[in-house]
Amino acid sequence: MKRFTPLTVLIFGGLLAATVASSTPAAAPAAIAGAAPAPYREREITIPAGTVLRLRVQNSFGSDTSRVEDPVSATLVTTIRRNGEEVLPAGSTARGFVTSATRSGKVKGRARVGVRFTSITPSRDRDRDRYSMTTRPWVAVAPATKKKDALTIGVPAAGGAAIGALVGGRGTAVVLSTRGKEIRVGRGATLAVSLIEPLTVRVQS
Repeated sequence: MKRFTPLTVLIFGGLLAATVASSTPAAAPAAIAGAAPAPYREREITIPAGTVLRLRVQNSFGSDTSRVEDPVSATLVTTIRRNGEEVLPAGSTARGFVTSATRSGKVKGRARVGVRFTSITPSRDRDRDRYSMTTRPWVAVAPATKKKDALTIGVPAAGGAAIGALVGGRGTAVVLSTRGKEIRVGRGATLAVSLIEPLTVRVQS
């Protein structure tokens, strides 16, 4: 019977341990440090022309308080979806400018104010890109308030004298010095604007 010396046993044990270690797969680094998150997949989704955006105004503007090209900002009220997928979330920020601002006239001319939005920034945390867009102008015109005055001025005065002969008198002075209603759109007001051209947005999933 062959006898093994202590040295032989030690060498044999070391070789056996090395063989077992080499045959056992090493643990993946990711398993030790924690698996890395999967990369986001980015796709482009197009919102068609004609889509209506409901926007809540963040800064006020008006026919008598604004000038053309004054900046206007608003937030999207309703999420825009395509085929059930969120494209523009509520809270996205739209920016634009005043396109017209006309005060009402003393004799004629109603107040008018208009705005147009030219960009939008999605409110997603991972996506802060600003996208250019083209919307139809939102325009408001003040109602006519001088129709009654105009009718009053147009009828003959007592005794058959035409009211035109009273230019500079009390009745005419009121019309000439008083302006009609102005238009003021305050913070929190909701506007509905539509896209003139398609808007393509990158979506990550």
